[in-house]
Amino acid sequence: MKTRVTELLGIQYPILLPGMSWISKPELVAAVSNAGGLGILALGPLNPDQTRASIRRIRELTDKPFGVGCTLLMPGAKENAEVCLEEQVPVINYSLGKGDWLSKRAHEYGGKVIATITTVKHAKSAVDCGADALLVTGHEAAAHGGEVTSMVLIPAIADAVDVPVIGCGGFGDGRGLAAALALGADGIAMGSRFATSSDSPLHQNVKENVVNKDQHATVYSPNFDGIPARYMKTPTAVKLTRKPMNFFVTAIKATQAAKYVGQPIWKILLGLIAALDKIRLLAYFGAATPKLQRATEEGDLDKGMQFIGQSQGLIKDVKSVDEIMQRVIAEAEAAQSVLANKLA
Repeated sequence: MKTRVTELLGIQYPILLPGMSWISKPELVAAVSNAGGLGILALGPLNPDQTRASIRRIRELTDKPFGVGCTLLMPGAKENAEVCLEEQVPVINYSLGKGDWLSKRAHEYGGKVIATITTVKHAKSAVDCGADALLVTGHEAAAHGGEVTSMVLIPAIADAVDVPVIGCGGFGDGRGLAAALALGADGIAMGSRFATSSDSPLHQNVKENVVNKDQHATVYSPNFDGIPARYMKTPTAVKLTRKPMNFFVTAIKATQAAKYVGQPIWKILLGLIAALDKIRLLAYFGAATPKLQRATEEGDLDKGMQFIGQSQGLIKDVKSVDEIMQRVIAEAEAAQSVLANKLA
């Protein structure tokens, strides 16, 4: 299966593993790349030394292309990105920030850059900043999807830019891949589907919950980690996304977050007055991290929070990455054949 994405990235199939914190680790990244797709390492939970070690571990596990996912808004992102550039990672996927400097530096050694976006405006800006492709995140996605569904967002952005488009949000099988290609995408990313593979470090209890829940069992809200995001629907998720933190809770959580990211507490408290929005986002980040880890790593859905997409309703089993990849490609080819017959 050849598309502009497979040609750009040098991969066999136009299917990506997005960078998901505590899930997209070297072993899962390598499994997706070895299966013919592109695995993307999540840099969010890593410091520069861990980032370098993870990149080198991936290279021990695969000789195929892989990428890293860098959320520029988060503390430590620039330092992690510098490590990735030094290591000449084949693909850099950035989000929530201006990536012109990343594109320039990556292109110097032949690297490719994918920008994650949710609007046509940001798509055009990312292309102007040198992005080689766009990861277009629709409303159905786990974590930080946009306001518009993939069904509308993909063709809108495909019409607005000339670079390859990768659909993300709502894709969990081959019918979705075929649909994305028909909408103008050149590939898809499947976070929830690969997260529930047998190669994934996601806790088994969470995997079993995903298999047993349907597409309705998610919550979308900006009130937990500061950015609109989608979570598995549990009593805890409903409670914690009901309303945003007040100022005093924000101040407490911001000081906790300061310790987590190694920033002086006085600077954080001063920022509450001078740059409230940014510090509030840091506070949300500090409050969210332990609960997200509790679910993802410990399987505790009573006290933890789990990012999950609406594609949860399409996930009925836990299989290896290679089995999932082969099944998705076979389903996509079958769907294309059925469609061709219907249009004949």
